[in-house]
Amino acid sequence: MRSSDEIVHELIAGDPEVRAELEARFGTTDRARIGSIVFADRPELEWLEQLLHPRVRRESQAWLASVDGSVDVAVVEIPLLYETGGETLFDAVVVVTAPEETRQARVGEKVAERSGRLLPDEEKVRRADYAYVNDGTLDELEEFVARVLRDLRR
Repeated sequence: MRSSDEIVHELIAGDPEVRAELEARFGTTDRARIGSIVFADRPELEWLEQLLHPRVRRESQAWLASVDGSVDVAVVEIPLLYETGGETLFDAVVVVTAPEETRQARVGEKVAERSGRLLPDEEKVRRADYAYVNDGTLDELEEFVARVLRDLRR
């Protein structure tokens, strides 16, 4: 599995070009400080996404190419998949959602601030090949994942 959030963390921590761009724009490479800026200022968020999204896509595609044929199912986690038009790059899309109160409990105040620009869950679920509302037990989630994997391996 490859996570786009992990790729972003790697880029901010270790890509000299990304770090230089962030320092020039925000005066820092601290993710929390940058987050407080960009989630309060839509043009700054758009700038950041233009910097990071193409790099994240390249890294994800490179990883997929590296595992091509060596695994039967490769997973890339992309929270902004539909928002970035990336769904066409994959054979199947799995959407995992959670009720607003569950998200709030897990993440805190940042939920409303960061999810306002996202497609509604209903739209993501409608467009997905598989969907799961993550409001149950870990066993239930694992059963869902096992079902999806069995189906994809056919």
